[in-house]
Amino acid sequence: MINVEAAEILLVDDSPEDAELTVRTLRRGRVSNPIFPVGDGVDALKFVFGEGQFADRRGQLPNLIMIDLKMPKVGGIEVIQRLKAIPATAKIPIIVLTSSAAHRDMIQSYNLGVNAYLIKPVSISAFTEVVSQVGLSWTITQPAST
Repeated sequence: MINVEAAEILLVDDSPEDAELTVRTLRRGRVSNPIFPVGDGVDALKFVFGEGQFADRRGQLPNLIMIDLKMPKVGGIEVIQRLKAIPATAKIPIIVLTSSAAHRDMIQSYNLGVNAYLIKPVSISAFTEVVSQVGLSWTITQPAST
């Protein structure tokens, strides 16, 4: 099992089905790291900054963020902007895992400093393959410094 000092993964996706499939695929790929799914950008920011229902996490940053772009309340681009604007969170690796194939979304994401931009395939088998590759390559990173 891959588990570098229990590096935490924050999974931000408003689709419960996609989030569940992502978690299952990472687990099948032998990723044992703690995975915390949240359903929107508001909860993602609360999780990262240890606010609201995540106040017990204050000072504890995730080691990797996998985020969808198109979400209600606060979208993925805005979450990325906020995180990359603060030195304490700017170095957290972020992988965009989205259904948006819009070139402007991809360019904007990379300009903000994301580490990877992956388009969710339509078929479950292709989606599983993409998530497996992400899990195997990114959970081996060292934990982000706090």
